[in-house]
Amino acid sequence: MATPPITASTRYFDVGTTKVYFVPSVASLSAPTRIEMNAGTDLSREVAEIDGWSVTSNQIQTPDFATRFVSQIAGRIEAADSSLTFYASENSVDVRALLPRDTDGFILWLDGGDVASNKMDVFPVTVRSVSKMRSAGSEAARIMVSFSITREPAENVTVPAL
Repeated sequence: MATPPITASTRYFDVGTTKVYFVPSVASLSAPTRIEMNAGTDLSREVAEIDGWSVTSNQIQTPDFATRFVSQIAGRIEAADSSLTFYASENSVDVRALLPRDTDGFILWLDGGDVASNKMDVFPVTVRSVSKMRSAGSEAARIMVSFSITREPAENVTVPAL
């Protein structure tokens, strides 16, 4: 007999729902407070592209002499190279003022929106580079901010009450 089915998900579309915040200070990585979040900046409206922001474990091969099969165990945890691409402003009043190179802080991903009791991921970061993306094509001017993830992110952290 099969076990009961997994609970059906309430599906959503990331665009227009997910929030991305930059927060300068968080006392507890696994429990940012509403006061800390309110001291941050909602980046969502200016984000044009996203790259990275995932956490994975490397594999360690564990062969033995008893079999030709090579088993594996989970190894070191690492975050993917991560960046956010923002729209640039003609008057230079844009993300460059908020996130210059070497800025420390936290990127919060609120995938179901800023809704109390939903889950979010908290990435401790340092801005690695702020690159102007120039193009002769038909696209808006952009700035790519690359981040170093400075320690293990806290995943599935409860969003505090508003």
